[in-house]
Amino acid sequence: MSDFSRPSGPRIIAVANQKGGVGKTTTAINLAAALVESGVRVLVVDLDPQGNASTGLGIEAQDRVHTTYDLLVEDAALVDVIRQTDIEDLCIIPATVDLSSADIELFANEKRSFLLHDALRQPLMDDYDFDYILIDCPPSLNLLTVNAMVASNSVLIPLQSEFFALEGVSQLMLTIRDVRQSANPNLRIEGVVLTMYDRRNNLSLQVEQDARDNLGELVFETKIPRNVRVSEAPSYAMPVLSYDSNSTGARAYRDLASEMLEKHQNIAA
Repeated sequence: MSDFSRPSGPRIIAVANQKGGVGKTTTAINLAAALVESGVRVLVVDLDPQGNASTGLGIEAQDRVHTTYDLLVEDAALVDVIRQTDIEDLCIIPATVDLSSADIELFANEKRSFLLHDALRQPLMDDYDFDYILIDCPPSLNLLTVNAMVASNSVLIPLQSEFFALEGVSQLMLTIRDVRQSANPNLRIEGVVLTMYDRRNNLSLQVEQDARDNLGELVFETKIPRNVRVSEAPSYAMPVLSYDSNSTGARAYRDLASEMLEKHQNIAA
């Protein structure tokens, strides 16, 4: 069984689902903001060439001088790539479309699957005193996603409340198993969080039931609802917790952060 105790250094969580449009980036940035509200320091690593997490946390494209591409391909120092956001205690390593070529450029590198692992464990990381690092993965099971899993303690899986949702998760589970066997034996599943949930919709209720029947306690009790404020917030370059702190979406992400923190405290006890 994997070691569930508090890892040395920050707890690193990959937010992953190879299917696009499931609320992956939305979950990464809003969970990060909610964790910060709870009193911890958080770093978001934008590993998606679309750079949506960077945009959602207020880092304009023209301001992304040093990015995750530089961290992985150019071996940049953390001090050059970590950016403070407008939210105290929340930092980000931004991404640009340059990252889309990383798979090809890194293919010949013998340590290609361990580059992010090594980068996030530079001695300088201790100076930042982060409690959590959330990695926003691309919507595919490519080398970038493998790097995230090799670097992480666990994988958080957003699961949209729609048809065929569980089919994609099964492939992701196989990838997690492969990474466990080949590179990161302590990698575990942080949990599955239901997103875009509408309790008035029978389909959402059915997807929840299927998820709990198949995945059991891996499914978080907290569900992220369909909420217009959550959808609007990225266009204002801020998490929903900043955009509309009292919205149902903001409250749901606070609940998710609390549930996760409580689980980690219980594990460490």
